[in-house]
Amino acid sequence: MYPGTVYQKYEPIFFQSIGNPFIFRCLDGVLIDGNDKGISKVVYRSCNGRDRLGPLKMSDSTWLTSEIHNPLAVGQYVNNCSNDRAANVCYQEFDVPAVFPIELKQYLPNIDYSNDKQSPLRCVVLVALRDIKQGEELFSNYYTIVS
Repeated sequence: MYPGTVYQKYEPIFFQSIGNPFIFRCLDGVLIDGNDKGISKVVYRSCNGRDRLGPLKMSDSTWLTSEIHNPLAVGQYVNNCSNDRAANVCYQEFDVPAVFPIELKQYLPNIDYSNDKQSPLRCVVLVALRDIKQGEELFSNYYTIVS
């Protein structure tokens, strides 16, 4: 999955986007800020704390640390493919359904910037285009999204 704060196209992201190569733009204009540093990290942690439901977390924030704890949250480490290195993954946009089990939300590395629940949580998942070996570098075409 591509982790980060999810911004609807009408929400402010100007300061977070300055010099930020980790902004993922979905087909419909929704943005996901996958930067694990600076103001992006502060915004994600703030939204994560805001959305707790008692002891239940509504998202995973371990991707903000130096070690990978959640194997679902590696999308920001995918490199662009080239003539020498073919894509081995592609991106698939996915809206989390309202019936998604609340106890499993703690594993989703995405959180909405706004707590306006008018739209489902957008996630972007990586789909393997072939078998991938453990430790193999991930490559995608940055401009290809499966809709």
